[in-house]
Amino acid sequence: MSRPRKQEQEDAVREVSEVAPGIMRMQLPIQFTGLGHVNCYALEDEKGWTVVDPGLPGRDSWVALTDRLGQLGAGTGDVHTVVVTHSHPDHFGGAGKLGEDNGARVVTHEAFRTWFDADDIDDRELEDGSSTTPDDRERARRQRRRPLRGRRPAWGGKPARPPARIMLRFAFRRRSASKWFAPPRPTNRLEEADVITLGRREWVAMHTPGHTTDHLCLFDPSDGVLLSGDHVLPTITPHIAGAEREHRDTLREFFDSLERTAALDGVELVLPAHGHPFTDLPGRVKDIERHHEDRLDQLREISAELGPSDVSTLSQRLFAPRAWGHMAESETFAHLEHLRLLGEMDRVEEGGRLVYSTP
Repeated sequence: MSRPRKQEQEDAVREVSEVAPGIMRMQLPIQFTGLGHVNCYALEDEKGWTVVDPGLPGRDSWVALTDRLGQLGAGTGDVHTVVVTHSHPDHFGGAGKLGEDNGARVVTHEAFRTWFDADDIDDRELEDGSSTTPDDRERARRQRRRPLRGRRPAWGGKPARPPARIMLRFAFRRRSASKWFAPPRPTNRLEEADVITLGRREWVAMHTPGHTTDHLCLFDPSDGVLLSGDHVLPTITPHIAGAEREHRDTLREFFDSLERTAALDGVELVLPAHGHPFTDLPGRVKDIERHHEDRLDQLREISAELGPSDVSTLSQRLFAPRAWGHMAESETFAHLEHLRLLGEMDRVEEGGRLVYSTP
């Protein structure tokens, strides 16, 4: 018997709908890690439109974005601002092209980076005055990190890389200067509690790490609207990124950012990047936290049963075969490190791989 389809797996529909006053939901088609659509939200003001998370790179998504904007009586040239909630391609795909073609500003969290760029901050951004003061430029330089592509994961094993078909597609587009894609280059990097005006609303920036280190949510306290990206989704639990630095507990960071989100005063509507808008934010946060607590219990039991084991072995007991691979290992590693930093797991290195065991 097949499992019921989650909201986030539903195919994109062409119809555009108003989900809050002045906020339009445009579903763009994706086939990415089991998802069927990404919600691209459009906010109008006197200058034109802001769009949030403009889909995957490529022709299909761009044509769909153009079609949805057309239903609003607009075109891509009317988009003056693009918000990217985090550095996954189903969210940043159209951002670079909107920036290059139309001069749209690209808004991200301060830590935003992508796996295919040489650095998370482009040299031109440092030189052209986007970082307006010497202190800003120096901070941007300090925050540079090496790209994910080709880097061996912290737990050992094969270097992290996107699926080969995606790598080839991106490589082709970059070599041929394809008209369908340009790398996103942020022009506005937001920090925690920064306020930005979009679509005649004042939005407060929230850094919500966990799914990625650079995840950004935006909250409109006046009307109680939260743009939650992939941080809180209605029926699936977001993947948790494994730590990239020693002694970092990404699962703890996720729990903390979930609690801050749930504690927001007056949230009336949550607008997720996948699935349908929903209202019970605290209830959904509790469901997500419960899922990860159950996963921690599973790891405790599996580790006690198997004895010393590497991340790949443990992940293959924790996840179904269809999910085996880097993402499963990354999330398993995040949970193992959380337990280790709580003193519930020991860790040693053997043959270039980290091996975990209960004390």
